[in-house]
Amino acid sequence: MVEIVPSILSADFAHLADEIARVERGGARILHLDVMDGHFVPNLTIGPPVVQSVRNITRLQLDVHLMIEHPDRYAAAFVRAGANSVSVHYEACRHLDATLGMIRNEGALAGIVLNPATPVAVLEDVLEVADYVLLMSVNPGFGGQKLIPYVLEKVRKLDRLRREKKLALPIEIDGGVHLDNLGDVVRAGCDWIVTGSAIFHSSDPEATVREMRERAAQAIAVKV
Repeated sequence: MVEIVPSILSADFAHLADEIARVERGGARILHLDVMDGHFVPNLTIGPPVVQSVRNITRLQLDVHLMIEHPDRYAAAFVRAGANSVSVHYEACRHLDATLGMIRNEGALAGIVLNPATPVAVLEDVLEVADYVLLMSVNPGFGGQKLIPYVLEKVRKLDRLRREKKLALPIEIDGGVHLDNLGDVVRAGCDWIVTGSAIFHSSDPEATVREMRERAAQAIAVKV
């Protein structure tokens, strides 16, 4: 089943509880939280206290994306704050296997993230130690960007690779996904669709999540 994963990066933080409640009513089951440090990416966002506050107001799965340097130093704090899944960038991890293992030992799913220009081939020998893979379809740091088209071919390559290895790990995509390109993204092989602006900047986030879920289901039917 394809999951529509709202990213709170584009939400109104002055009314965050209400924003989350809207997407939950729309059928979202996973919430995406972007953590940026101003070093690995040119932006600053949230830390463990915000994750804990979100944990206190929702039962949704919290998917925390660490766009930070030295993620091994901080990942455990986010799990303890309430994250159900934590993804770290291949480009930021010196000891990726150990970092993924630490996240798992803390009790969360461990994901690997690739920037747009990083080839899927680097994952061939480590897919078995990941719970999911997130492919960035924009250059990380800011919301509201356009999807980079060649990333969909990366999705197809990763989909073929996981099938060859008989792995069930979900493929997640983040950046520039909206109603008009959602079908292409789903048919390429994505399972978790992160989208922020398309939902939270719409006139009715609840209805938008519901419509995206319906379109994703239709795209799966066409793919089959």
